[in-house]
Amino acid sequence: MTSPTIAPPDLDELPEPPCSPQLIEEMLRNFARAIKTHQLYLPNNPIYSRAIDNLRAAFAPIWPHTAEIVLSITEADFRWLGRVVMHEPSRSESVPWQFFKDGVRELTLTQGIENDELTSLLTILQRVKNAAPEEDDLLTLLWEQEFTQLRYRFVDINLDSHASFDGSAEPPKVRTLPIVDDIRAEEAAEPERKSGIVRLEDLDATLYFLDEKEIDYLRAQVAAEQAIDMPRNVLAILLDIFEVQESEKVREEICGILESYMLNLLAAGAYGSVAYLLAETEQLIRRAVSLTPAHQQRLFALPKSLSDPSVLSQLLEALDQSDEIPQQAELDALFDQLRGGVLGTVLGWLKQAQKPELRTALERVAGRMASANSAEMMKLIGSSDPSVAVEAMRRAGELKTAAAVAPLAKVLQQPNVLLRQAAAQTLSEIGSPGALRLLETALNDDDRDVRISAVRALGVRGHRAALPRVEAVVRGKTVKGADLTEKMAYFEAYGTLARDAGIPPLDKLLNRRNFWGRRASPELRACAARALGMIGSANAVEVLRRAQRERDPMVRSAINRAMREKT
Repeated sequence: MTSPTIAPPDLDELPEPPCSPQLIEEMLRNFARAIKTHQLYLPNNPIYSRAIDNLRAAFAPIWPHTAEIVLSITEADFRWLGRVVMHEPSRSESVPWQFFKDGVRELTLTQGIENDELTSLLTILQRVKNAAPEEDDLLTLLWEQEFTQLRYRFVDINLDSHASFDGSAEPPKVRTLPIVDDIRAEEAAEPERKSGIVRLEDLDATLYFLDEKEIDYLRAQVAAEQAIDMPRNVLAILLDIFEVQESEKVREEICGILESYMLNLLAAGAYGSVAYLLAETEQLIRRAVSLTPAHQQRLFALPKSLSDPSVLSQLLEALDQSDEIPQQAELDALFDQLRGGVLGTVLGWLKQAQKPELRTALERVAGRMASANSAEMMKLIGSSDPSVAVEAMRRAGELKTAAAVAPLAKVLQQPNVLLRQAAAQTLSEIGSPGALRLLETALNDDDRDVRISAVRALGVRGHRAALPRVEAVVRGKTVKGADLTEKMAYFEAYGTLARDAGIPPLDKLLNRRNFWGRRASPELRACAARALGMIGSANAVEVLRRAQRERDPMVRSAINRAMREKT
């Protein structure tokens, strides 16, 4: 039977506690740690002794204020004077649930329990957790111990589970066993069956069965057991032993175990556990007492060896060939623990990876690493590997890193067209004053795509300092040899930068004839109409209206489009 949900009491209506509830919470936290330590270590282990000492010390500031601690127990909570002092909703590791499931609803701890009876209580809880179904339950073990500093109140679980308190008039259903004569009669009426065949109906009358609550409990316990991260628990024990045991022989042995175990974890795909090992190792180097230089060097070598480009490339190749890609959180945690020089290897693998899922994961990893290490990203912009340099420039553009302008200036001078195109695109995404000034020089680049990226960025950003260069192209002869896309990009930028000052030359280009009565080419006139539309002022619209009777379809389409966008 599921316990009803109880609304939390109003703290203003609760009695004033004799001491701060934080003292009780701290004591219960140490109590939970001591239970786990009691299950993992022997009494002669220093970690066990430290956990028991911390628990006993947690009682010391409480006893001057009260002689006893009365804890009421629900499925997930310990409550003290109506206040929740421990909440553990997960039943697999919940201390309140260990008491609640066996019927204990209240515990009273009196002064002095920490001296002798505390370890007995921990032993009982360990026995209950590992007990087989036929062994004694918690209540029986508490009764046999005959505690003097511990009192408890319990309810009858069987009565609590099956008794009805809602006053229902419906009588309980009685389950009776079939009469032997009836069974024989049924068997006689049935057709003869072959020997060795069992039917489900033969099992219906069994005396031993589990109700739904017990089945749900077993399922939850199995799921909790399967969810335990065993490699991480093993690593935690090894690192604890390394920290506590100052013997060089013991630490030497553990260093060897950690080195081989890390390789096994990588082969098994347990990247989250490897990340945990590397993170805890870094903390261990700072905490461990009397750490020799040799042991320190071996611990430092764990992340350093994995960060080597050749080793990391083998790891990424194995990921690309594996059936499953690790979770993004595990990859992020692992790469966060690696040393410098890793970003270049990751960027180089973005083009090599065959699996789209791996490329997506590495894209995120590269973005996080680039934002955390901008100096390495700046260095990779000048990489001799074009694929790495292009990916580094992409990250600089996404992050709008103004410091990338200096290395990008060197890229614009390289003969590789793809690198210059990527540099121009990155500068347009950065959009800082220094980036826009550098893009002005790209207007004279030999490559068409570089010029288009530069002039579009200058127009969109409204960089009026580039107007003389743009105007020289628009009103000069070089634009006539360009294709329509480049012409349109220059004229759009000119309209945006020149504003009303650009209307007279655009009007002349769109509506007037030269000395011989000829007009400009349809492409240039269409571009002029587009530029007037970008200006969008009343004078610009008036110039467009005068040209609405144009017969050339290209020019007329450009005029109508510009008029629609401004009306």
